[in-house]
Amino acid sequence: MSRIGRKPITIPGGVNVTLDNTLITVKGPKGTLSRELHRDMKVVVTESEISVERPSDNKLHRSLHGTTRSVVANMVNGVTEGFVKSLDLVGVGYRANKTGNKLVLNVGYSHPVEIEPENGIEFEVPTNTKIIVKGIDKELVGATAAKVRSVREPEPYKGKGIKYEGERILRKEGKAGKKK
Repeated sequence: MSRIGRKPITIPGGVNVTLDNTLITVKGPKGTLSRELHRDMKVVVTESEISVERPSDNKLHRSLHGTTRSVVANMVNGVTEGFVKSLDLVGVGYRANKTGNKLVLNVGYSHPVEIEPENGIEFEVPTNTKIIVKGIDKELVGATAAKVRSVREPEPYKGKGIKYEGERILRKEGKAGKKK
């Protein structure tokens, strides 16, 4: 049995969870999230906790058990605390700033790159080489951070580009000199 799927999710104060067949809606102080869950997974909502049960022991149900529990736990965590991804710009002249709600990146192209946030996503630029992506939906925060990183991925020779905070870039040695 899935060790993660077995663990119940405690519902913190101020969070309201409603289940309508396979649609789960979580309302909290930071916002509301809804998601359609797999029809075979059984989600039981009581006053203080949520538990996920699987109908059988076949491979599909085993794989969905822990995943469904993690998705619901991330929804509860998102509406109470939210999620954050930090990115660093590495390179001479690479900088970021925020114009309105858009993120404007100058990362070595002939033009600045503008990225508009999706609903529920917010950009912060504390310094011109640091970007913070915030939101309540973990999947959307990660996808938006990956989209920003894909504008100029870090390269292995000089390490220039946009990288996640704490990410290690595997460096390569440059071209060897000519032998005489």
